[in-house]
Amino acid sequence: MIEGTALVALVLDASVGWPQPLYRRIGHPVGVFARIIATIERRWNAPSRTDGQRRLAGVVTVLILLSAVGGAGWVLQSLCVTFAGAWAWPLIAVLAWPGLAQRSLHDHVRPVAEALERQDIPAARAAVGMIVGRDTGALEEAGIARAAIESLAESFCDGVVAPLFWLLMLGLPGIWAYKAINTADSMIGHREERWRAYGWAAARTDDAMNLGPARLAGLLICLCGGGGWRILWRDASSHASPNAGWPEAAMAGALRLRLAGPIAYDGILSDKPWIGEGDRPAGAEDIRRGLAVYARACLCLWVIAAGIAGGIAWAL
Repeated sequence: MIEGTALVALVLDASVGWPQPLYRRIGHPVGVFARIIATIERRWNAPSRTDGQRRLAGVVTVLILLSAVGGAGWVLQSLCVTFAGAWAWPLIAVLAWPGLAQRSLHDHVRPVAEALERQDIPAARAAVGMIVGRDTGALEEAGIARAAIESLAESFCDGVVAPLFWLLMLGLPGIWAYKAINTADSMIGHREERWRAYGWAAARTDDAMNLGPARLAGLLICLCGGGGWRILWRDASSHASPNAGWPEAAMAGALRLRLAGPIAYDGILSDKPWIGEGDRPAGAEDIRRGLAVYARACLCLWVIAAGIAGGIAWAL
């Protein structure tokens, strides 16, 4: 049942994404998670507390998120099965659909390429600034293009592969528990003084939940990009994250580009190592090529979900 649900959720997301009228009317579930996390953080992450107390508070925060969100997912899935029986899977697909971001990611990256194609650097900076955390005010064309491609590769894991993986593994509790933890990591899982102790548990839990999906994302990008395997194996470990390096190195290899390198955050330059190889600067055409690889990789996930569903149906 869950396997068919996963395929329908993928198709719904790719077809319509999360429509703006719906977003304006009811928001998005991730926004609910963000408000819960922000409320707890304001109360429990007081500067007057010791690092040990703040780390413990962060652990409790993660446990609350996993139990509350996972529990709600289990209740909703059980209600679908109770009231719809064998036809519960379309209802579960609709409830899982907002947890995927195929269409949203594509729709956020494409405007960066379009602005660069018009030679509108300010618009390109504004567009890429909506999807990355680094400073974008001084970026030129190559830096803008690299930022967009890196975000596309990393978000392929966070926004598509990992949610689908946890949906297949644990159903609604899995996909929404993952989204809650991933939201927490993006909000508090940082190394700055304010977050280092309190956000430790969120960052480590997100790392653990992405271990398998990140490697699958890297393999799919190389497979659908027609190469990049050597760069994947060589450079995946060069990234500070134990997971983000896999899809980024795969995309760098598939596009034959250098990604990452020195990046500024809040005015402070971070001397990150380069991933990939090649001397030519990245540009709009490379973003387009990256989007094409991304689309084929998403289609591969459809085939995987359909194959699993068909195999289980045949076995039954």
